[in-house]
Amino acid sequence: MRRILLVLSIILAAACSQSEAPLIGITCSRSDTGATLLATTYTEAVGKAGGVPVVIPTVSSPAEAEALLAKVDGIIFSGGEDVTPAWFGEDVLNETVETDPIRDRSDSLLARAALASGKPILAICRGAQLMNVVLGGSLFQDIPSQVPETVGHSGGSVHKIGIMEGSVLANIYGTDSLEVNSFHHQGIKDPAPGIRITARSADGLVEAYEADRVLAVQFHPEKMLRNGDYRWVPFFKSFVNRCGK
Repeated sequence: MRRILLVLSIILAAACSQSEAPLIGITCSRSDTGATLLATTYTEAVGKAGGVPVVIPTVSSPAEAEALLAKVDGIIFSGGEDVTPAWFGEDVLNETVETDPIRDRSDSLLARAALASGKPILAICRGAQLMNVVLGGSLFQDIPSQVPETVGHSGGSVHKIGIMEGSVLANIYGTDSLEVNSFHHQGIKDPAPGIRITARSADGLVEAYEADRVLAVQFHPEKMLRNGDYRWVPFFKSFVNRCGK
C-alpha cells in the first residue's frame, strides 16, 4: 500500500504543480504479467476536457481504495474484461466469458469507496456493467447467445440510442437520440435498484443510466473522440466540471 500511495503522491504532486484542474482517477486493466494497462484514449479525453488524468493501479484492500479516492476529485471506471458472473450470482455461461478476478476485486473496492466518498463517477462499458453489479444488478453474460435479434453490439459497430428527457445526455446534446459505437458482448440484464435508465438501443438493451453522482454509458465516447468526433468533448467536460465542484 505504501508503494502505491507513494507513486500516486508523486504523480499528484507533479499534476498539482502544473494545474489547479480537477484530478480524475482512471481504473486500468492488467497484462498477463500483472502490468497496468490503460488505453491513452481515456487520458486524452480527460485532458481535452480540462482535467488531469491519474492512472489508478490495482488495489487489494478497502483502506487502499479509500486512500486513493481521497486523493482524486472524481473517478472513471474504464472498459476491459468481462465481469466475473459469480459477482452477480451466476455460473460462467460459455467460453466467450473472459474475466480477471483480481481486477474485479480491485474495481469493486474502488467502486464502493467512490460511492461512499460522494465523488462523481463516470462508468464506461465494463465500468457501467461493474457499477450495475456493485449496486445490486445483473448482466447478460453473452448478448449474442442470450438476446436474439440485436442491433449489433460488438466489433465497433455503430447504432442509434434513444435518450430519455431530462437525462445528462439529453441536457448536454439537446436531442432524443445519438449514434454511438459498440465494443461489448455483455450488457445490463437486471438494473440495480435505484438506478435510472436514461438510454436504450432499438433492441431495448441499456446504453446509459444514472444514479446518485453516477453516470454510466455502455458505449465508448473516448474512442469516438479519438476518431475525431469532437461532439464528445462536452460530454467529458461535463464530468470534469462536476468533479471540480
